[in-house]
Amino acid sequence: MVKIALIGYGYWGPNLLRNFYETPGCEILYVCDVDLTRLKSVRKRYPSVILTTSYSDILADGDIDAVIIATPTRHHFELARKALNEGKSVLVEKPMTLSSAEARELVELARKNKKILMADHTFLFTEAVRKLKQIVDSGILGKIIYIDSVRVNLGLFQKDSNVIYDLATHDISILKYLLGRDPLSVSSMGVKYFSNQEEIAYLHFDYPGGITAHLHVSWLSPLKIRRMMIVGTKKMVVYDDVELSEKIKIYDKGVLIDKEQVRIGYRSGDLLAPNLDIKEALGVLASEFVLALEKKKDLVSSGEFGSEVVNILEKATVSARTGKKILLKNGNSKKR
Repeated sequence: MVKIALIGYGYWGPNLLRNFYETPGCEILYVCDVDLTRLKSVRKRYPSVILTTSYSDILADGDIDAVIIATPTRHHFELARKALNEGKSVLVEKPMTLSSAEARELVELARKNKKILMADHTFLFTEAVRKLKQIVDSGILGKIIYIDSVRVNLGLFQKDSNVIYDLATHDISILKYLLGRDPLSVSSMGVKYFSNQEEIAYLHFDYPGGITAHLHVSWLSPLKIRRMMIVGTKKMVVYDDVELSEKIKIYDKGVLIDKEQVRIGYRSGDLLAPNLDIKEALGVLASEFVLALEKKKDLVSSGEFGSEVVNILEKATVSARTGKKILLKNGNSKKR
């Protein structure tokens, strides 16, 4: 039985606690938070869980195999570093850290201590994104030409990170999962209206193989939109996470080119909306983390994966603030 402690019981912590509490093969021993009112709410539903405001109590407990970090992003690095140094595996909420240097340090520390480090990129554990991965890998779309994604809503403003770190994290991790590669370059534009952090951003990525991707993220939208469109030479697919049922739609549409007569035609065929199993993403994540701790499964969202996502987020922010295109290669970058 894997024994786990949860650090942070704010916005995301209750969801993590519920899913891990219900996951076979693990036991939540501790919940740690600096807010006593939050801890009292834990007591009502989970009376067997030990409550503490002291992270040191958890680090000193040799029975704890892993910690889940669900605190504000600015605290991720230090909390994860201390846990790894004490021989505990770590699951850390997205984004893993605020800087690529910190993320790489955690990856090396986990490797050195032979511990599991996992980033909570929750969308990678949804049935919709996993179906999308099957569609992309099957080749039915043909050669992928471009990807367009919109992720906007009103708020929630973050104190320690911008909208790129908060929202584009999801799309960048999804693209990395779907394409199996990182972008070659990023060009971004960001806007600040009400704070010292970008609240609106547009990101353009160039990927190997001639694929381009455009992301629009915003905290200043009257509508909640979570939509990604992938266009191939044979078919096109739209993933709309706001849809209650048909989250994925495959369109048999495309362009027909008659090179001899220099004419362009258009093909419009059937629409297919595949059925998706109903599973809570965090439940899948919890199960896979426990299996990884038991050395029964490789991680989809490993520490290395999370570190590479942070590197892209960091460079996208640099591009937004300098107005320059940033080249990315093997985790390194340069401006031009």
